[in-house]
Amino acid sequence: MSIVVTPLPATDEVGARHAFDIRSRSDAADLPDFPPVDPRHFFASLSDPWPGEHKANALAWLDDVPVGFLEMSLPFLENTGTADLRLDVLPEVRRRGVGGALLDYAEQTARADGRKHLIGTTVCTLAGGPERPTDGDEFARARGAQLALTDVRRRLTIESLDRPSLDAMVEAAWPHAAGYSLVRWLGAVPDDYVADIAYLEGRLMSDAPLGDLALEGQKIDEARFREQEAARERRGRRVYTTAARHDATGRIVALTAIDFAESIDWHSWQQITLVDPDHRGHRLGALVKVENLTTVLASEPALRVIDTWNAAVNSHMIAINEAMGFRPVDEWHNWQISL
Repeated sequence: MSIVVTPLPATDEVGARHAFDIRSRSDAADLPDFPPVDPRHFFASLSDPWPGEHKANALAWLDDVPVGFLEMSLPFLENTGTADLRLDVLPEVRRRGVGGALLDYAEQTARADGRKHLIGTTVCTLAGGPERPTDGDEFARARGAQLALTDVRRRLTIESLDRPSLDAMVEAAWPHAAGYSLVRWLGAVPDDYVADIAYLEGRLMSDAPLGDLALEGQKIDEARFREQEAARERRGRRVYTTAARHDATGRIVALTAIDFAESIDWHSWQQITLVDPDHRGHRLGALVKVENLTTVLASEPALRVIDTWNAAVNSHMIAINEAMGFRPVDEWHNWQISL
């Protein structure tokens, strides 16, 4: 048995197809309720890194057959001491050293680039939820990774949605939100709002629970936000946004988004909900989330499920999600390796 790891450059179209196949088969085994991997998003991510990141991807070959895929992002604007990675190994060849070879490659590459930490995620079974493989957690522990943050994925099933309860949430929120109004858009942020949206997006890493992850906040201005928006467009994403506007100042002070892949209409992702700290306590988070969901339901008749993640310690947002009907599915462990 011979395992060889080779770089996967952005120009290698044959290698990219191998990577797509490995990712698709890995997801189908580990996360059978997930939507299929969206081709446009996947291939664009390989050839067109997210703004502010370099890629150091690789394939693992077992006896000349591609069986493993490493996707590694190297931020260069902030978090220059960390690297984010994902390892995919075909289910039928796991526990034969393929993942270890890919992680060895990742560690060597990250050290050579001056990185101090590797960060990756595994999925595991949540009490009462569907069974998930134990491979990822066992592998992380065996390689000396430290569990730095636990998230829980929750799913909203449209068929079982309690619409009167959603209406009641909105009705209860508005008395607390006097002096605010809602604005909505599909796709690109209107020019009048982009500065405020960039500011809120830049708060994400400082406001979200990060546990022991060695991460710092991002500095996002209007130009950088537009670059990210363009990258999202190149990946074929369809994004619905609802925001709260502070009427006295005209500023956008809260927002939420629901994101669709180009090729999948039955599934979407509830993205992060952000509220400016100076405007908390007005139930703006609940208001924008429910109203955005209402907009999406009116525009996407094929939608059946929405997935979202919350840090297990984020009790406030968990309470909003569960009131909307999101229910726990599985647990996601964020691991960190010190190099």
